[in-house]
Amino acid sequence: MDELNSPQECALVLVDPQAGLGFAVQSMDRQQLLNNLVALVETARTFDVPTILSTSATKVYSGPPFPAIRELLPDVPVYDRRSMNLWEDDAARQAVIATGRKKLLFAGMLTEACVCFPVLCCLAEGYQAFVVADACGGATVDSHHYALDRMRSKGAEVTSWLQVLLEFQRDWTRKETYDRARGLVERFGGGYGMGLKYARDMLVKPT
Repeated sequence: MDELNSPQECALVLVDPQAGLGFAVQSMDRQQLLNNLVALVETARTFDVPTILSTSATKVYSGPPFPAIRELLPDVPVYDRRSMNLWEDDAARQAVIATGRKKLLFAGMLTEACVCFPVLCCLAEGYQAFVVADACGGATVDSHHYALDRMRSKGAEVTSWLQVLLEFQRDWTRKETYDRARGLVERFGGGYGMGLKYARDMLVKPT
């Protein structure tokens, strides 16, 4: 059995990537969180992973999705909810189920509630849940980690956007996704991306 995830098995569930909630995030730098969310969404697009986009309290507090996210997903429906728990919203839950994927990648805000609650619920129904922790924002550093611990205790696995990308790509000779995947690492991958740029510009001789 292959223990690694493949794009053909997974769906991405984006929960409340909204500026109003972003103001509440204290678990990491907010701009870094947004960059990681963008990198994750672009990874999903690169590998044709279905994406569910859901929001909450758009009119009273949270506002619309981040423009940087919406621009990447112009044709993806937005499922706006009253419940904190996506799994208790019929339209959003059915959209996830309709993907036919049993491995769900979760990212968004806040880790303590709108990420944690649907993760716990989908695990109880037999799904596998993978929490992209560096693309999730919590109200405090401690409460973010407590929520991750709670999800782990129920069977969720914690990952990062870069691990998702590398797990999907696996082999840099996969030409169909090579250019876009490498480009994402160079743009968002910190020192690793810096190294890839250096190798491309300084070490690879023109042919």
